Amino acid sequence: MTPTPHRTNPRSHATNAHPLRFGYGTNGLADLRLDDALALLADLGYDGVGLTLDHMHLDPLAPDVAARTRKVARRLDTLGLGVTVETGARYVLDPRRKHGPSLLDPDPADRARRVDLLIRAVRIAADLGAHAVHCFSGVLPPHQAHLANPATPATPTHLAEDTAWKRLAEALTPVLDAATHADVPLAVEPEPGHLLATLADFHHLRRILGDPPALGLTLDIGHCQCLEALPPADCVRAAAPWLRHVQIEDMRRGHHEHLPFGDGEIDFPPVLEALAATGYQALTVVELPRHSHAGPHFASQSLPFLHRAARAIPAGAEGSTP
Repeated sequence: MTPTPHRTNPRSHATNAHPLRFGYGTNGLADLRLDDALALLADLGYDGVGLTLDHMHLDPLAPDVAARTRKVARRLDTLGLGVTVETGARYVLDPRRKHGPSLLDPDPADRARRVDLLIRAVRIAADLGAHAVHCFSGVLPPHQAHLANPATPATPTHLAEDTAWKRLAEALTPVLDAATHADVPLAVEPEPGHLLATLADFHHLRRILGDPPALGLTLDIGHCQCLEALPPADCVRAAAPWLRHVQIEDMRRGHHEHLPFGDGEIDFPPVLEALAATGYQALTVVELPRHSHAGPHFASQSLPFLHRAARAIPAGAEGSTP
């Protein structure tokens, strides 16, 4: 597969008032065929799509994935949609374990399956001209401590976390090599409940790996509201040098539940102002993975909300520095 150039969207809604480009995640349109989902987003005026590789949407394990990828690339180009590749499909590798196996799995063969999926995702992203490949760490296995000492209670410990961080770094090394070769950033997402759950955890991983250029950050605005010490707008400013992908939805403090805009606690104009000020030019993707039952409705409601919030950014704010 021959990599295609990173595309820019001629229909972009970026203006002098805000340079932001909005997308919608296919994990919130799981009941639609991929071609129908892409056409819907283009018709609604989105600038791009967060494409989750899954059995119903560009299955990364399909034997004809190369041909399917070329077809999707042509469709994206025709529709003028940018794309980020996401790898958070729940059961794409294991029909019984949500997000399993992970990069932290005790079984080396299972960890290798997840690594293979991520390398496939990098290759697909290169062929699509994607801005980045998203991934996350996975949860710390509850029996991790038993690996070092069978007499240890089956609860997470500092020793278990240290082992998990080493496993995560080792597993991501070949993925980062592939990302470097493909010139596609790997954007790791802090995910509530996972080993890598916060911005501080991302920086811990970055230090372990030696700060490789291919390693970037997926920042989920809702997650910032859920558990970060800083307000979401301050999280954006703090994360600015490493931002490669942004996900956005509403959320409430202490509750990891992705909510439609207006159903949570986030004040969005300051968040978008901070994001515009960073100079971030990739996609900001609406992330409503539990709302596929009404995906077209929420897709149609989300973009006008974001445009209203963006219009509330004070004139000249996009030229400020974070």
